[in-house]
Amino acid sequence: MPGPREHPPIPPTSTRDVPLFRDGRHRATAASAFRTGADAYHAVRPGYPPEVLELIPAAARTVADIGAGTGKLTEQLIDVGFDVIAVEPSGAMLDVLGRTCPTAARVQATAEATGLADASVDAVVCAQTWHWVDVPRASRELARIMAPGGRAVLVWNTLDVQVPWVHRLTRIMHSGDVLRPGFVPATAPPLALEQELRLDWVAELTTEEVLMLARTRSYWLNAKAATREKVAANLRWYLFEHLGFAPGDVVPLPYRCDAFSYRA
Repeated sequence: MPGPREHPPIPPTSTRDVPLFRDGRHRATAASAFRTGADAYHAVRPGYPPEVLELIPAAARTVADIGAGTGKLTEQLIDVGFDVIAVEPSGAMLDVLGRTCPTAARVQATAEATGLADASVDAVVCAQTWHWVDVPRASRELARIMAPGGRAVLVWNTLDVQVPWVHRLTRIMHSGDVLRPGFVPATAPPLALEQELRLDWVAELTTEEVLMLARTRSYWLNAKAATREKVAANLRWYLFEHLGFAPGDVVPLPYRCDAFSYRA
């Protein structure tokens, strides 16, 4: 890739353990943005390093993917042999998941009220999901649906803002889910942290896919047309003029993956 040019001063990287919401209503409003844009989300949001799947007990058979979205992690779970129940509140995202993961059972529900039976799954995964939930209620629900000896795995991909040009990219995109290195998510009893996994990896996207990535953010989905055009124009300037990419170039985009395993 072209060498990033000199940057103006950039604010310090994130100190957050969770994205900032004023209250539960603000969180719900932001989350509601994902009722649209499901196809773009599936096209450009990354999957997860295979080491994440190793946090699930080897003896597990049935896994509930809570907040499954369009099935980015669901596909990987199916590929390694798990029977998957995909739980997702957005009907649009479940429709895409039905095309990408036709063997997965689909349930339109939330992490706080999955509708699944007591002790009905061997493991639960929540990918890019936990920051949208009511933590005490969701913690109790995950514990309720897990069979004895089950595990819950919470996982995030985060753009690596310790890389200066990536940090500025997230500022232009208004990526509100950038969490500090070393963060630990809040949970509530009876979930108890058992293991952490921290990985650095790189996703390769074309310049057009990077532009599309901004359109999968809740900020974009909730924004007015004028705001969207301003974000898009700033991104085009940043990629093509400032960083020196040409249309169609591949952008090596550094990510962190943070995953956590819990027992109940």
